[in-house]
Amino acid sequence: MAAGFVKVTLIGNLGKDPEVRFTAGGTAVANLRVACTERAKNKEGNWEDRTEWVSLVCFGKTAENAGQYLQKGRQIYAEGRLQTREWTDKDGNKRYNTEVIAFQVLFLGQRDGGGAGAGMGGGGGRPAMAGAPGRGPANDMGGGAPDEPPPLTDDDIPF
Repeated sequence: MAAGFVKVTLIGNLGKDPEVRFTAGGTAVANLRVACTERAKNKEGNWEDRTEWVSLVCFGKTAENAGQYLQKGRQIYAEGRLQTREWTDKDGNKRYNTEVIAFQVLFLGQRDGGGAGAGMGGGGGRPAMAGAPGRGPANDMGGGAPDEPPPLTDDDIPF
């Protein structure tokens, strides 16, 4: 039987400032709460907003950049995988927590927490990436010249 993989892609706004801590080995770990809102019609035909709150965890340079540059209200794009943790609470009850382990976080919107649009990420009108080795989040995403989009790979093509 072939192995499976669950990939999560989300765009949302931070519900609070990132919480960054460091492991005993010195690796940064950031916890983010992201509100992902979609607009849909209800049974009566009226438009309503539906918000899902997602717990997101990132590590290393991505976590450090998130802690340094992100704040409540900032819009992000994230990709990762789902992970469910199980633990026993102080009353002996089994508890579960499902979160997204992010391997990529892009800073969207304006630096002051504004929405998406012109000035995305504060770097040349393009999204900024947390976790790009040796690059700050306001710099380009690793392509050629700063005004040139990054090269596409087979993973970027949706079909």
